[in-house]
Amino acid sequence: MEQIMNYVKPELIIVAVVLYFLGMGLKQSQTVKDKYIPLVNGAVGIVLCGVYVLATSACQTGQEIAMAIFTAITQGVLVAGLSTYVDQIIKQSRKTE
Repeated sequence: MEQIMNYVKPELIIVAVVLYFLGMGLKQSQTVKDKYIPLVNGAVGIVLCGVYVLATSACQTGQEIAMAIFTAITQGVLVAGLSTYVDQIIKQSRKTE
């Protein structure tokens, strides 16, 4: 987990928490099949990270726009993966073997 944290921007950790609770809510509501919850979390993570990147970056040149898109996608995937990782740690810690 420490290695993942080296790549996630500290200010976007809250997005992982939001995605964790979103995933729990989707699972309990049963509106989305379990196998699609990580995809939904990934898409929402990319959108939320995109909003953050656009709000904090000056996107005036093509290179800056490309970098903003790349950052939004990579950070969105990372925070979605982090929320899934935390979910699995919690589930595995409850198991008795």
